[in-house]
This record gives sequence, structure tokens and C-alpha cells, in this order.
Amino acid sequence: MPKPRKRVPKHRTEDAERAFWSEADSTEYIDWAEGRRMVLPNLKPSLKTISLRLPEHLLEELKLLANKRDVPYQSLLKVFLAERLETEMRKNRAG
Repeated sequence: MPKPRKRVPKHRTEDAERAFWSEADSTEYIDWAEGRRMVLPNLKPSLKTISLRLPEHLLEELKLLANKRDVPYQSLLKVFLAERLETEMRKNRAG
């Protein structure tokens, strides 16, 4: 007989819920064996605005390249960062 699950408490804010789940053992609340995979194609990732100082010539070259590819330069920069991060993470896993 499966053990009874605790009831998930209601939270006033996302921050409160985030704090709760960072400490709680989810297996006490959720039977993960009953879970199923879902695809959420319209889910957008959370974004955080940052300030980044770049040499002017680097920014100008980025803008030129982005213009040639007909994409916004900030989008191109995100692609470059994501590709490099993936490369570095792969190296770290292998080494």
C-alpha cells in the first residue's frame, strides 16, 4: 500500500513557493511514478536583464555580423554564448 502523501500548502507568492520547494522533499507530496512527460512548446524561459560592457569595436563587429544574418545583434550574442557554454560544459563532462 503506498504511503499517504502530504498536502501541498498554498503559497502567497512565487518567492514563498520557491523557498518551500528548495527545502521540501517533493516525494512526500508527489508520486513521481504517476508522472508523465509533457511538451510545453509555448513556454518562454525567464529572462534577466544584465549590463555588459564591451569594447566598441567588438560591438560594432557583432552588429555587422548580425545585420548580415538578418538577426538582432542581442539574439546573435545569445546564440554565441549558448554555443560556447555547451562546448565548455561538454569539455567539463568529458574531462
